[in-house]
Amino acid sequence: MVNTLFLPELREMLASDDRGELEEFCVALNAGRTAEFMEGLDDNEVWRVLQYATPERRAEIFGYFPEVRQVTMLDQEPADQVAALVDEIPADDRVDLMQSLPEQRVGEILNLLPVDARRDIQRLGAYPDGTAGALMTTEVAMLRSDLTSREALEELGRQASDLETIYYLYVVDENQLLLGVVSTRQLVSSLNKPTKTLSEMMESDVIAASVTDHQEEVAQKVEKYNLLAIPVVDDARHLAGIITHDDVIDVVREELEEDAQRIAAVAPLEDSFLEVGLLMLSWKRGIWLTILFFAALLTAFALFHYDRELAQYEWLVWFIPLIISAGGNSGSQSATLVITAMTSGDVAFSDWPKVMKREVIVALTLGGFLALIGYTVAFFLAPSPEDALVIPLTLLLVIFCGCVCGGALPMLFKRLGLDPAMMSNPFVAGIVDILGIVIYINVARLLLTAPL
Repeated sequence: MVNTLFLPELREMLASDDRGELEEFCVALNAGRTAEFMEGLDDNEVWRVLQYATPERRAEIFGYFPEVRQVTMLDQEPADQVAALVDEIPADDRVDLMQSLPEQRVGEILNLLPVDARRDIQRLGAYPDGTAGALMTTEVAMLRSDLTSREALEELGRQASDLETIYYLYVVDENQLLLGVVSTRQLVSSLNKPTKTLSEMMESDVIAASVTDHQEEVAQKVEKYNLLAIPVVDDARHLAGIITHDDVIDVVREELEEDAQRIAAVAPLEDSFLEVGLLMLSWKRGIWLTILFFAALLTAFALFHYDRELAQYEWLVWFIPLIISAGGNSGSQSATLVITAMTSGDVAFSDWPKVMKREVIVALTLGGFLALIGYTVAFFLAPSPEDALVIPLTLLLVIFCGCVCGGALPMLFKRLGLDPAMMSNPFVAGIVDILGIVIYINVARLLLTAPL
């Protein structure tokens, strides 16, 4: 929701070029709140207000605007002012923004940046999207192992203005080989022992990510070991950068969003729902919708194949929606639970026997319960109590197939190196629908008193 409370005052300040008031506005509130109060301004007005903030504060406020607005401003505003802002943005964030700009604009901005910033952007931009290298920032606290606690604190003070975070201090040799890690708390606590060096207090068993690791693997490591940041190293274990917890949160949100979309049988969207083009949205949804359409056709063909049986026993038709929905819903439940468990790391392929055992037990329990309800209804609608047994037996078998398929297929996809979320709920439901019809008619053939 756009906060319009101060918009008239802000526009009046801009019109009168009230430098004192605008500078005060830029520092009076939290950076996020400042950005919130500016949301109702157009991009040009926002940019003009930002020019009254200090470079560091300007970058901080700018970071709270939606990425689409950030890219628009970087593309339209004067190149020298844009370059000054980009130089203050954290390394990982500015690479993402630069990759969203037209190539010609990127060239203009890069030419105005300091050499070290330009090289840093080009180096980080070379890593494949979705890897730790593309996600990391190079603004990391690196200290020599021979520094005492007091010397390390002084060195940290010199580096602090260029660092994104100082949760952890990484101990390296002269070649930037990662030797260990010291927390800021450890460093401060050791000040009463001025001769103690970092090599004596550091933890040498450092949990690190490789520059080529997928971002989802990095997020799992951060969660597993409860880290605030994780170092990123190359193949020779040279420290390349760090990934902070806020970037990990973004990764988790992105991965969950993609999984949720796949579970709903939608190809993952690159942009937000309201920003993606309608043609692209139709394409993303249409791919799986078409596949599922042909899967539903198979169900229709199965019914057509059994038209003689359905014509002879018309009452069987009354229960087809019940049979199909019971199987599809049970399969969707199992698929969702297994996919989310695999995504969170709770379940691996090695847990296959345990997962299948649990699904079988749950399937028999749920199937037995719903079969009892189904028989109660069928008792009054079927020609005879004996004929009514078709419904509970079919329900038991269909729910069993649904649970087993829903639990097994995502794990099979994972084993084949595919995303288990691709085995979406509608896909599982489509498979179980066909099985349900086949099971239903064959159970009827076996149990009904008159021959089919």
